[in-house]
Amino acid sequence: MASVSTAKNTSPAPGDASGLVGSHHGRVNPGDIAVGVIIGRTSEFFDFFVYAIASVIVFPKLVFPNHEPLAGTLYSFAIFALAFVARPFGTVIFMAVDRAYGRGSKLTIALFLLGTSTVAMAFLPAYDDVGAISIWLLALTRIGQGLALGGTWDGLPSLLALNAPPNRRGFYAMIPQLGAPIGLIVASSLFAFFVANLSADDFFSWGWRYPFFVAFAINVVALFARLRIVVTPEFSRLFESGDLQPTRIRETIRAEGRNVVAGAFAPLASFAMFHMVTVFPLSWVFLFTDEGPERFLIIEAVAAVFGVGAIVASGLVADRIGRRALLGGSAVAIAAFSGFAPQLLDAGIVGESAFMVVGFILLGLSFGQSSGAVASSFSRGHRYTGSAVTSDLAWMFGAGFAPLAALLLAGNFGLIAAGAYLLSGAICTLLALWVARNRPTQDPADME
Repeated sequence: MASVSTAKNTSPAPGDASGLVGSHHGRVNPGDIAVGVIIGRTSEFFDFFVYAIASVIVFPKLVFPNHEPLAGTLYSFAIFALAFVARPFGTVIFMAVDRAYGRGSKLTIALFLLGTSTVAMAFLPAYDDVGAISIWLLALTRIGQGLALGGTWDGLPSLLALNAPPNRRGFYAMIPQLGAPIGLIVASSLFAFFVANLSADDFFSWGWRYPFFVAFAINVVALFARLRIVVTPEFSRLFESGDLQPTRIRETIRAEGRNVVAGAFAPLASFAMFHMVTVFPLSWVFLFTDEGPERFLIIEAVAAVFGVGAIVASGLVADRIGRRALLGGSAVAIAAFSGFAPQLLDAGIVGESAFMVVGFILLGLSFGQSSGAVASSFSRGHRYTGSAVTSDLAWMFGAGFAPLAALLLAGNFGLIAAGAYLLSGAICTLLALWVARNRPTQDPADME
């Protein structure tokens, strides 16, 4: 595809898949885009949760066997964070690929790298076999995942927003977020099946590796589902008109710096909550209770179903009261939740279930609108790149170190300290929304 300065040139550059599309493709409608968005995000989050679950129940024993379980899990969470640090660098690299060769080429390379990095983890040798090389290989594959995730931004959420009815922007903004609980349901159920049906020796020898092979297969399906959308003439017209043009990151930061900062910090309550009901509770229950992981994985999967419903509800509520208002109200609710709820993890199956269900409902309401609340402030010319950069920074600051920080605090000071960490995310969200309250939206249809 042409560079920014020649965006109006309709001649496809080498490698631009959109130039290969014939006229038999029909106009993209929101329903078609929604399917591609959900499949794409589900595949990404499935990869995310497969690693996250393994970082709790597999890698501390496989890669850090010479450390106490808590220390091994903390080291595993440190490697977990590497993907979020690498992700912005992946965005820089793959935005250049996008400008030079087109979105189809960028997605193909990024998803191939993501799938390869993920499936490589399935062949990870144990520390007892190769020593510290096992740690370096795990870190390398995790960095590969992060770089790839920076390239998987396809602009479909922006395309969905541009094609959604003006009075249903909140509803369509929540659709990409459905991939998170769906990915967790599949990943948790898969690991629960293997843990429950295999002996410990078989699980740690080969059983844990199968979810990583499944992740590779899902990435292949997701690639074709997303390419089906991004190579259509309608998407290409939006691309060429500048509505979804990949601009240079330096140029985007210069033009939209305040919006990027506001967008990065506004969802911190959602992302802190994200890990407080997914990765962190599994690590706490696994390390500090006598129950096996399979029961809690099932609780997570069931609670995630409530999260799906809450995300859908967030779209309906946001279209009535506004996305920013919903995000602010959710942050207040999360702040209240942080004061008492984490202690429920020490209250047996009833307490764990209550924590997870209520937590996922609050997560769904906030997370469902976290990506769209400030994105509407971007001008259309910078929305594609601005949204990608904002997403990278939000995940890095809000999610990358969350499991490590929450477990470190809880392990040393008790569960109330993990609640304090969650409270800090809620405060950051409220401050970011307060700073952004007078920033007008660039698109009248996005007014909230």
